[in-house]
Amino acid sequence: MTSNQAVTVYGAYGHTGRFVVSELRRRGWTPILSGRDQKKLEAFGTEHAGLEVRPASVDEPASLDRALKGAAAVINCAGPFASTSAPVIETALRAGIPYLDVAAEIEANIDTFKLFADRAREGGIVVVHAMAFYGGLGDLLATAAMGDWTSADEISIAYGLDSWQPTPGTLIAGQVSKQRRDGRRVVFANGKLSYVTEAAPATEWTFPAPLGRQPVIAEFTMADTVTISRHLKTPEIRSYMTVAAVKDLTHPDPVTPTASDESGQSSQTFVVEVVVRRGSEERRAVASGRDIYAFSAPLVVEAMTRVVSGQVKTAGVFTAGEAFDAKDFLASLCPAHLSLKIS
Repeated sequence: MTSNQAVTVYGAYGHTGRFVVSELRRRGWTPILSGRDQKKLEAFGTEHAGLEVRPASVDEPASLDRALKGAAAVINCAGPFASTSAPVIETALRAGIPYLDVAAEIEANIDTFKLFADRAREGGIVVVHAMAFYGGLGDLLATAAMGDWTSADEISIAYGLDSWQPTPGTLIAGQVSKQRRDGRRVVFANGKLSYVTEAAPATEWTFPAPLGRQPVIAEFTMADTVTISRHLKTPEIRSYMTVAAVKDLTHPDPVTPTASDESGQSSQTFVVEVVVRRGSEERRAVASGRDIYAFSAPLVVEAMTRVVSGQVKTAGVFTAGEAFDAKDFLASLCPAHLSLKIS
C-alpha cells in the first residue's frame, strides 16, 4: 500500500460520487473533493469536515492540474463521460497517476480505448474505465465464468433489476449517447459492434430464485459489451434487461433514487446472470446485491486500491476483467456488497 492516501474524486458531490467518497473514507483513504459546480462542491464539503475541496472545470486544464496535485489516483464520477473522461485522463497522464472511472456510456468507453491506449502505455499509466455496475461487474462475471476457456460461442448477460431509479446524471448521459447514435441501438454480433434501427425484441429470461421467469428486453446493450469484447473471444454478446427496469428508465417522469437507510442506499435490488456457452457446454456466474449506484463505489474503490498497490503490472487502458483476477476480485466484495455463485 502506498503511503500517499489521497485520492481525487472528480464529481464528488454527484449521486455515485458521494458513495465513492464514503467508501474511500471507510477504507482509510483521504478523498480530495473536486467537481465543476463550486457551490455544490463546497456544500458537500461541509458534510465532510477536514477534506480538501478543489473546484475544477474540464475546460480549464490548470484547474484540473490543481485538483489532481499530490493525489495517488483519480476516480472520475462526473458524467456525461463523453465530456469529462478525456480531459481528466489527460490530467492524470500529466500528473503521472492512475485514472479510474464509472463510465457506462458505450461511445465514451470506446473513445477511451481509441484515444488513450497507446499514450497510457507509453506514459506508464494505468487507466481502468467503466469500473461500475455497468461495465465492470458484467466483465468480471463473464471473465470468471469463462475460466480456462480461450473462446466461447456466445456470452449472455441478463440484468434482473426489480426497478431502475435513474439519477439525473444517468438521464443526461443517456441523452448524449442517443444523440451520438442518431437514435440507433447498439448490438454485438458476428464479432463486432454495430448500429441497428429496428426495435429491440421482447422475450423472457429465467433468473435464479427468487426472481424466476421475467419478461425482458433483448439486445439491451450496455457498457459490459464493450468491456467484455475487448479481451474475451466470442462472436456473440447478448444482453437482456427486465421490462420493469426499462419502463422505469423510459418513463416521462422517472423517479430518482430514494435513500432507504442511513447509508443512503435505495431499496432497489439486482441480480446479474452471465452465461458463457461453448458448444453444448455452459458456464454461469450469478451476482446479486442492492442499489446499482451504491454498488459502484466498492467496485471502483477496490479497483483503485489494487492499482495503486501495484497489482496491475502493465501500463495502458484496461477493463476490469483484463486488469484483475476476476474470481479473486469478486470474492473480495462478498458478502458485504455481493452474493456470488460461479458454476
